[in-house]
Amino acid sequence: MSGTIALAAGTACILTVTVAVPLRRLALHWDLVDRPGGHRAHTRPTPYLGGIAIAVGTAVPTAIALGFADLQITAILLAATAVCVLGLIDDIAPLPAATRLTVEAVVAIGVVLSGVQVTVTGTWLDGALTVVWVVVMTNSFNLLDNMDGALGTVAAVTAGLLAATALVQGHIALAVLLAALTCACLGFLPHNWAPARMFMGDSGSLFLGFTLACSATVLVTGRPPDETIAGLLLPTFVATVDTCVVFLSRILTNRSPLQGGTDHVSHRLRRTGLGTRTVATTLGTITTITGALCLAMVLDWLSPLIALVVASVIAVVLIGLLRGVSVDSPVQRPKTPQKIRERRR
Repeated sequence: MSGTIALAAGTACILTVTVAVPLRRLALHWDLVDRPGGHRAHTRPTPYLGGIAIAVGTAVPTAIALGFADLQITAILLAATAVCVLGLIDDIAPLPAATRLTVEAVVAIGVVLSGVQVTVTGTWLDGALTVVWVVVMTNSFNLLDNMDGALGTVAAVTAGLLAATALVQGHIALAVLLAALTCACLGFLPHNWAPARMFMGDSGSLFLGFTLACSATVLVTGRPPDETIAGLLLPTFVATVDTCVVFLSRILTNRSPLQGGTDHVSHRLRRTGLGTRTVATTLGTITTITGALCLAMVLDWLSPLIALVVASVIAVVLIGLLRGVSVDSPVQRPKTPQKIRERRR
């Protein structure tokens, strides 16, 4: 089975790198670009549709390797594809938040009906909790897509460590999906690394968030409550902390939590003087630490309580370091080399 995982992963990387090129040209031809201005930190119009490359690079190798034999993986892939299409529509013509949340909840219910759900209360509430968790995490990862290379790096590390956890637990089919997702993200990063030549858009960020949230849920299904909580929060640490920071900051300053802004963890790190690439690397490093804590817990090297305490200390230190950073000062613009500026004229 290791050969199947390796083949799916390699195919995902090559497919994503290859498919992204014509999709970028198509986005430019159709004027599907994100233009600078407002709360956006980039300095030039950048094409969308990178998320379609990630979805294709993940779904096709996984479907070829597994077929439709595994009900849960099939449900996750179909639902994630539906969410990807939802994101694509939102990229083209922004949808009301209620519409997005409703569609996400419906497809999440479909995944729950396939047997993917947390086991916290042992009652029907577990299904409802799972739907809420998946929807919240889907949008948390969507909010994390606010700087070149940030979400791609975090998602690649998260998926890679979840794939290792799946192998340890014997979830081979899930390991195939996550290995493909890892390499699809890695295949997209050359297009998205600062300065980005392509964005994944909502189609990609929603696809990644939904798939990762559902995958983490599969790995904690049937586990005790303490392992369930740790198994959900540790892999999604960066997205969870970022969402909490943004929501608390905006509630305290009487701003809408649902509007865009430059007050995310990545923006605050940027204002401390770190470069865009360094910010992405920093977020990836934090994700590696917390994902490794989750893997250590599964291997019985750490108890869930100790793993959560360590992660909490990391969160407190990170928030403490960024607490004094002003969210009103402008995010530093990436410097564009003279040769690149001349070539664009």
